[in-house]
Amino acid sequence: MAFPSFSLIFLLFCFLVLSLIASASPVRDPELVAQEVQRSIANATRARRKLGYLSCGTGNPIDDCWRCQPDWEQNRQRLADCGIGFGKNAVGGRDGRIYVVTDSGDDDPVTPKPGTLRYAVIQAEPLWIIFARDMVIQLKEELIMNSFKTIDGRGASVHIAGGPCITIQYVTNIIIHGINIHDCKQGGNANVRSSPSHYGLRTLSDGDGVSIFGGSHVWVDHCSLSNCRDGLVDAIQGSTAITISNNFFTHHDKVMLLGASDTYEEDKNMQVTIAFNHFGEGLVQRMPRCRHGYFHVVNNDYTHWEMYAIGGSASPTINSQGNRFLAPDDRFNKEVTKYEDAPESEWKSWNWRSEGDLMLNGAFFTQAGASASSSYARASSLSARPSTLVSALTSGAGVLGCRKGSSC
Repeated sequence: MAFPSFSLIFLLFCFLVLSLIASASPVRDPELVAQEVQRSIANATRARRKLGYLSCGTGNPIDDCWRCQPDWEQNRQRLADCGIGFGKNAVGGRDGRIYVVTDSGDDDPVTPKPGTLRYAVIQAEPLWIIFARDMVIQLKEELIMNSFKTIDGRGASVHIAGGPCITIQYVTNIIIHGINIHDCKQGGNANVRSSPSHYGLRTLSDGDGVSIFGGSHVWVDHCSLSNCRDGLVDAIQGSTAITISNNFFTHHDKVMLLGASDTYEEDKNMQVTIAFNHFGEGLVQRMPRCRHGYFHVVNNDYTHWEMYAIGGSASPTINSQGNRFLAPDDRFNKEVTKYEDAPESEWKSWNWRSEGDLMLNGAFFTQAGASASSSYARASSLSARPSTLVSALTSGAGVLGCRKGSSC
């Protein structure tokens, strides 16, 4: 039997050593690294959308509170005790009875039929609203909610789409969970009931997915939102104590407006937590766009924007912690931030900070104002996790595929 010559063995050995040295080299093409990260994020996104993996034990405090429980369907209202952030005290319909929506219709916005979603949300009593089966609900006019209500889509595939969508106006303690909200249109110039004892003429609405107007103690969690006429979630006119968490935002221009006017000073008390969301494909700007108040943007995954991610005017305080920002390839739109309607001499005194954020593909955050933690006390609502954990923390963002009898 013939054996390889010593010289051949030596050459093979040298080739192997050189290969190992090259593969261990710490110097790599930054563009290749960015492409690899983008591919890994895209693959992870596809996996989490299809499989909903890592359902519990991820370090996401909301999900770890309830998703591991196989009997979640028997104790739905426990969800209300799992809130975090500025909206953590939103109890929704926790202290009321369960109401089951059996009719997907919306024939009469003034006299809604029992069994419809509209009938449920206008009631005076606290209600935890669930769905008897999969539904697509195309509303004729805005769904004007009364206080102390939860809309809970777990266990069914529920879409509010193709018409006006959800309005939370001058009411309190609202939870929206597990609903697909998309293709929302304008409504108005029509009478709409808002309680058992009141209906009135509505002017033309904006066409938001969720419109919070003078509302407080509001929690929007695990919803999938896209392609509405105006904003996906907008909070204006003195709204406060809001948490927007675990949502999946896609295919939209102006994603989230928090404060509508530089001159409306009541928004100086606005406090909003934006946590564990995935800002995905097809998004352009306003994730969020803030005015006046205090905003905690924590542990979100920003994989797409075309113009910018976080913007504002009128001296808002923005506390960005533990997020992952993957900039677009366009070299002119790498900046995360946009200071609006003010010269640098003015905005440089606003308090905007980035702490522990992961910047990829050339992303950068322009900070301003004070660096002391005390300046961000009113814009701090929970402890940020390391940005390296964002994949796990946001792995279930959007509507979950919950089925009765198993953990969600």
